[in-house]
Amino acid sequence: MTTIDHKTLESLEFTKVLNEIASFSITELGKKSVLSILPFKKLVAIQPELERIKEFSASLNGENTLPNHGFEAIERELFLLDIENSTLEISGFRKILSITETTHILISFFKKYETFYIHLNAFSQKITYYDSFSAEIKKVLDKYGFMRDDASQELSMIRKRLKLLKSKINSSFNKSLSQYNLLDYLDEIRETIVDNRRVLAVKSMYRKKINGTVLGTSKTGSIVYMEPQKTLEYANELSNLLYEEQEEIKKILKSLTEYLRPNASTLKNYQEYLIAIDVFYAKAKFALKIGGVMPLLTKKRKLFLKDAYH
Repeated sequence: MTTIDHKTLESLEFTKVLNEIASFSITELGKKSVLSILPFKKLVAIQPELERIKEFSASLNGENTLPNHGFEAIERELFLLDIENSTLEISGFRKILSITETTHILISFFKKYETFYIHLNAFSQKITYYDSFSAEIKKVLDKYGFMRDDASQELSMIRKRLKLLKSKINSSFNKSLSQYNLLDYLDEIRETIVDNRRVLAVKSMYRKKINGTVLGTSKTGSIVYMEPQKTLEYANELSNLLYEEQEEIKKILKSLTEYLRPNASTLKNYQEYLIAIDVFYAKAKFALKIGGVMPLLTKKRKLFLKDAYH
């Protein structure tokens, strides 16, 4: 079959139809894919596509509703995986995990209900799913998408020390707060926050009686904001420990990136699969909107349009 030229497609308002179909896509990449659609060149490719849309349309009106196929694009992550020594951020692994899990859910769903989704299942079975990707990411991220305490033995030890140190900081500050409050060295507000650190609100006349460091003063100068010395020592120790934590997190993310790097093409296939599902969804929604029915295909150059209108 010869390619239909651009001018003919314009006359048929093909782009206008694509824009309307694209409005039903739930992802940006799905919309982009719909807008790039061109008429089929081979008859053999049309029938399976029509069958898939027919199955999808039936699911939208039936009880066997398809699982959510939405996803966040991993274009940037795929780009970085192609660059040697690059490291993905936690947010990138969250997106990759979402794509792998969504792909698995859909493939499993079509397999489970293959009696109803013969053609969608056949399409999905072309995708090879590896559960090791999700498993490895889940060893590092918890169910909320944050770095797990036990992502490594070193990180586990650091976070235990952090927890203990934060407890010491609160304890030492509360002890100073109670002590100086009883001596009536503190203003009515007693304490406040300066540069994300708890400080005592000391009456300026008593500043020299406080064993600590001045971090600021009130506008009137009547209050001096001070951090108790023991709390300051713990806070400095905390800064060092937080640095160690960040360095260990970088090592973990680097290791996980290197694990996924050789599998970038597979991750790209998962994303393309979900894009295709979004296109099927958009076509099915459009078909339902216009009351479309599946056409009968023929090699004869005849077209019968019953009750057709522009």
